[in-house]
Amino acid sequence: MAPPTERAERAGPTPGRSRRRPDHGAWFLVLPALIPILVLSVGPLLYGIALAFTDAQSGRTRSTQWIGTLNFRDLLQDTLFWESFRIGLVWAVGVTIPQFVLALGLALLLNERLRLRWLARALAIIPWAMPEVVVGIIWRLVYHPDAGVLNETLRDLGLGDGRDWLTGLATALPAVILVGIWAGMPQTTVVLLAGLQNTPRELHEAAAMDGAGAWRRFRTVTWPALRPIALAVSALNLIWNFNAFALVYVLTAGGPGGRTRLPMLFAYEEAFRYGQFGYAAAMGCVMVALIAVLLALYLVGRLREGGDR
Repeated sequence: MAPPTERAERAGPTPGRSRRRPDHGAWFLVLPALIPILVLSVGPLLYGIALAFTDAQSGRTRSTQWIGTLNFRDLLQDTLFWESFRIGLVWAVGVTIPQFVLALGLALLLNERLRLRWLARALAIIPWAMPEVVVGIIWRLVYHPDAGVLNETLRDLGLGDGRDWLTGLATALPAVILVGIWAGMPQTTVVLLAGLQNTPRELHEAAAMDGAGAWRRFRTVTWPALRPIALAVSALNLIWNFNAFALVYVLTAGGPGGRTRLPMLFAYEEAFRYGQFGYAAAMGCVMVALIAVLLALYLVGRLREGGDR
């Protein structure tokens, strides 16, 4: 009779206990996607963090010195930066909330069985297909004080002689927020529409047969199915809007008087107008830290929600 060891070798590996050796060749399949991420994202991020602890400035003859946390200490006392931070929060919230509400209404409308629904869906995503620079130029023409469509319409309606919307201290930020809502609404609409189409129509029909009205069907059927998608797209929109640059730069370049100077614009001016690369990198680190906190809060909320189910 063969010994136990020999019998085990003949029988082969025990099911469920086989140990598969790691396939190191799989890393070669990941490298084409991993290398661009490391070179274009992780590398510049680490370099920017290191730059924040130096006094790097523009000019070839200037030497860069390690100054520790001095940039961050100066940043804590920089009232202009924290004012831009406040403006950035107002901008992000002021764009994200109306954008979501309007996109939800449009998604509900496009989800209905209407005539020429395909055409309405195509027209709804036009702003999303346009570059932000083009959107900014178009809306500068709309807001033009003399020949703009908005002021011409107000004059025709007898509602005044119009005004310069983008240079007024009281109107610049609301005018820019309106453009942000218009430009970002199609993306949110598409995401919400996809969520609505995944909701079985049988549930709505059953609720309607039970006598539930439109609002009750939305509250008990539509919203519970749409809630995870709504939270995800709102969190992403809040982050993207807080990091906005191109649209606001084309419209106002941060003016008038800094009323639309978002944090990203402030950091851009410090780096490329005044040549304070180290100080601008410190601003970027603060914004990255804020975004990381927002993402962490969102992920914790999602994990808790998943654990409660």
